Amino acid sequence: MARNKPFEIEQFCGAEPGLHKDRVLDAVAAYGNVAQFVSFGPDLSVRFSRIRGFDSNHRFASLSEAVAVLLKTSPEKSVNVRSYHPERPKSREFVYDVRTEREVVEHVTRLASQSLFTIVNEKIDVKDGGVSGVVVGDLIEFSPGDTPRCVETAGVVSLPRELGIEFLATVYGFQPALDFDPGLRVEFSLHPLVRGFRAEHTILWEIESVGPVASTAQCSWPNNFSRFLGDKAFGLLVAHIHGLPVPKTTVVCRHLAPFQFGSRTGTGEVWLRTCPVEQVPGRFPTLRGWQDPFTLLAKEDPAGEAIVSVLAQEGVDSMFSGALGTTANGSLLLEGTSGSGDAFMVGSKGPETLPTRVVKSIQSMYSAARSQLGPVRMEWAYDGKQTWVLQLHAGIMESAGNVVYPGEPKSFHEFRVEAGLEALRQLTESIKGRSEGIVLVGNVGVTSHFGDVLRRARVPSRIRHVA
Repeated sequence: MARNKPFEIEQFCGAEPGLHKDRVLDAVAAYGNVAQFVSFGPDLSVRFSRIRGFDSNHRFASLSEAVAVLLKTSPEKSVNVRSYHPERPKSREFVYDVRTEREVVEHVTRLASQSLFTIVNEKIDVKDGGVSGVVVGDLIEFSPGDTPRCVETAGVVSLPRELGIEFLATVYGFQPALDFDPGLRVEFSLHPLVRGFRAEHTILWEIESVGPVASTAQCSWPNNFSRFLGDKAFGLLVAHIHGLPVPKTTVVCRHLAPFQFGSRTGTGEVWLRTCPVEQVPGRFPTLRGWQDPFTLLAKEDPAGEAIVSVLAQEGVDSMFSGALGTTANGSLLLEGTSGSGDAFMVGSKGPETLPTRVVKSIQSMYSAARSQLGPVRMEWAYDGKQTWVLQLHAGIMESAGNVVYPGEPKSFHEFRVEAGLEALRQLTESIKGRSEGIVLVGNVGVTSHFGDVLRRARVPSRIRHVA
């Protein structure tokens, strides 16, 4: 398929007056894989078809024969019936999930009696673990468990076209067939199991020529796909496709087949990281060495609702570790400590002065992330040669100096960090909606999980360091 192949609806309308959606669908099928379908005129004659095992536009002997063959070849053994009138292009009645030949024939016959044209297509389950979306210009947007109309709602992933296709290819293990001219707006869906006339993973639903499009991707999360994949996994994959150094990671998901990304660190050690739907700072464990992930999930999330994946990640031989973020005024807030960063993140070890070479390495990596993604927050580790990204989140960090989250409440609660993160979570929950703040007492970093908890809860807070 040529990227620059033009697509103009008018060239496919032929001598027929009005806009015939089945004729356009026939044209789309020349560009790629479409859902199996057969269309009928008001006289019940077969107009167009794409059914696996038959030539394009095979002329079936009757309505019943065409429907029977389509139901048989549909993996779901189910079809949808949609109707239209060429002089009034807005779709008419749509009948979803019809499973018997008799019912399909009845619906098509009834709609034909109203002078309507019908398209019967195989039902493709949008909740099969795949995504649907739109590619246009230099932009690709998508969401899981939905139709291409998802781009009209909140929560979609938005990425530059090439990076988005790399993202999807990494997750699904196949190359999406979306090599289209930027002037075409293409509605598509991707499926873990092959579907459609050509038995491929990519389904095309609609193509429209829109000409040059000025579009800018703004990748932010949480979004629908980050919740589907797990916040931590999503952020690390975003880092990877943007060229940031991420340790070799295997993602074991509830909803998808396992997949890998990242680079070898050289340690040969495995760390197991739980991956919740959204970031819950310090709530779920990170474990050094391999453990049974199924036992871990059963223990930490018996309902199967909070943790959506587990990451098996090659460890980093950390000389220094810590966290950083872009502050509200655009500056870099960087903290860390020698060795592994676990103790720093949970508040049992305070921030230290970092060597100049370490700071320069981190700043270089941060600048690469900032220039492509805008304000970011991340956990990092430095192994003596380079800085690795251990977690990545989008957005600013509302902290400055000893202020964790700004605000002037009527009163403050003192909280000693040795009480732990769960106790802090309980305190923030108890004062929610009240003009009360929290002072963390202890040698803890603003960028630690203590700070994360307070920022996510939007509790006015500050730190009072102790000797």
